[in-house]
Amino acid sequence: MTRNFKSDEGVPPKKGNIFSNFFYAFGNINKTALVIGGAALVLNIAWEKLQSVRRGWLRFIPGPLLMVILAVVLNKLFLAGHALPPLEGEHLVILPAATNSTEFFSFFSRPDWEAISNQQVWTVALTLALVASLETLLSIEAVDELDPYKRITPTNRELKAQGLGNILSGLLGGLPVTSVIVRSSANVNAGAKTKLSTIFHGLLLLLCVALIPNLLNQVPKTALAAILVFTGYKLAKPALFISYFKKGWDQFAPLVITIIAILMTDLLKGVVIGIGIGMIFILRTNFKSAVLVVKDKNNYLIRLRSHVSLLNKPILKRALGKIEEDAFVLIDISKAEFVDNDIVEVIEDFQKNALLKNIIVEIKEHQSKSFVSTL
Repeated sequence: MTRNFKSDEGVPPKKGNIFSNFFYAFGNINKTALVIGGAALVLNIAWEKLQSVRRGWLRFIPGPLLMVILAVVLNKLFLAGHALPPLEGEHLVILPAATNSTEFFSFFSRPDWEAISNQQVWTVALTLALVASLETLLSIEAVDELDPYKRITPTNRELKAQGLGNILSGLLGGLPVTSVIVRSSANVNAGAKTKLSTIFHGLLLLLCVALIPNLLNQVPKTALAAILVFTGYKLAKPALFISYFKKGWDQFAPLVITIIAILMTDLLKGVVIGIGIGMIFILRTNFKSAVLVVKDKNNYLIRLRSHVSLLNKPILKRALGKIEEDAFVLIDISKAEFVDNDIVEVIEDFQKNALLKNIIVEIKEHQSKSFVSTL
């Protein structure tokens, strides 16, 4: 069923990143949406505090449901009165409404197999697969932290299930499915313990779309936005950023840069940028910590740890060059998993020239590995 609506002046532009749309929104504020969304948000905050004080039957009534009911009631009051103009068109949820079962099943469609040779289809499919997989993996990481039972989700099984679900959804003309932190956190907050909560969630969505689409179409989107804002705040409180800041720039900088990159581009590009920034900081940390030098009077301990690559060569050469005459040097390579050939050459050259300064060199290697030849 097709529904035509007039365009709304307050609808944000389709192009641009979140920052540009954010500033655009401040110049095009819809007062009704602001009042309804703000009232719903205040109600949810108050309801959650009330639930924490009184743990009786109140815990069985979810705050987001009250937010949606309040938003619908307020919009109906605005529609009946003249206080504010009511929300209409794209400001409301838009779902196809069927008058009978035949019309409902007509909403399902079969794939157009002629498009399988279209290069653009494969490009979009690959992009969706990457974005959905990344979102699922990130959601799993967050949900495992929220799980009160501290269970670990098998990522491979989750991705396989998602792939199979997307295939079936595509065959029926549906959208791609993926794990979403908002729904998952709602399940955790509601006390869900097993995967049956996900199955019931899907069944309830299907029943609602089939039986009460007209009622759902009366829900203002600003109420749903308020739910997302509240859930997002709970998942990313200021305390989280403070804790990462205390851990050091190696933890804090990649987090902030990844968030900004996602907001300025999209999820896929932002995560890729974040992975690249994370790799840079990993290399930076490894560059600093791979070579440890300890001095006690005229005794030196030089320990190579983890992966010692060509990048660590200047640090090692500088450390060996500072060793004084008549010293004893212990080069410990037993903890290193990998030592680059250039590093081995630096150590062997130092062994050859050590006799000129009367330096005694002892090398401790792993029993199952031999990086440096014995001179």
